[in-house]
Amino acid sequence: MKSENVIEIVNLHKSFNGNEVLKGVNLTVNKGEGLVILGRSGEGKSVTIKCLIRLVDADQGEINVFGQDVNKMDSKELNEVRSRIGFMFQNGALYDSMSVRQNLAFTLKHHTRDLPKEQVEKQIIKALDSVGLEEAIDKMPADLSGGMQKRIALARTLIINPEIILYDEPTSGLDTITAREISELILSVQEKYKTTAIIITHDMNCAKITGKRIMILKDGVIHSEGTYEELEKSKDKWVRSFFV
Repeated sequence: MKSENVIEIVNLHKSFNGNEVLKGVNLTVNKGEGLVILGRSGEGKSVTIKCLIRLVDADQGEINVFGQDVNKMDSKELNEVRSRIGFMFQNGALYDSMSVRQNLAFTLKHHTRDLPKEQVEKQIIKALDSVGLEEAIDKMPADLSGGMQKRIALARTLIINPEIILYDEPTSGLDTITAREISELILSVQEKYKTTAIIITHDMNCAKITGKRIMILKDGVIHSEGTYEELEKSKDKWVRSFFV
């Protein structure tokens, strides 16, 4: 049976102040797949996924999500597509002045208006249970460790039942053990909810755990692609430098 592409990027270009960051990125992601994008700092990993949901506008290229080019969408169509996509930001992006419950409720109400209070509470508890932090429901972000904040950020992403989740450096700033726990949680979420995932990372452990397929960005294009094991055996010195 042929795999269904839910994301297809064709010849994506993006410059900032005359500096061309993306120079013709091409990639496809199949439904239910976990794709890792690796690259050095400044190679455009985060820019790629920001273009995907038009947090940043592309200069050139097609970005098809669920079969539609996001570059040609009006604001209503774009919001409909965004409502099917979860985005886990690098710093977690929790609202410091809100409790965990309020953070999750705010996101849910933004996407699903007029939801009964009982249903909101039920969805919050379900999302927190999925990341193993139901007991943190009344805590403030400042009372949480870095790893707990990442888990709450993931719960907030899950609460809208996304079909695609975009992870931007999900393990950054974490110790090795906590980073592994977050990576394993990303994998379990993908398997449990059958989500499609793109994981932007420079953490090779995270890439190994979460990525069924890995792409490496270099000089604004996809330089190499394969499984972790395939890339680890690559004779390309630059590719091998990621595995040292």
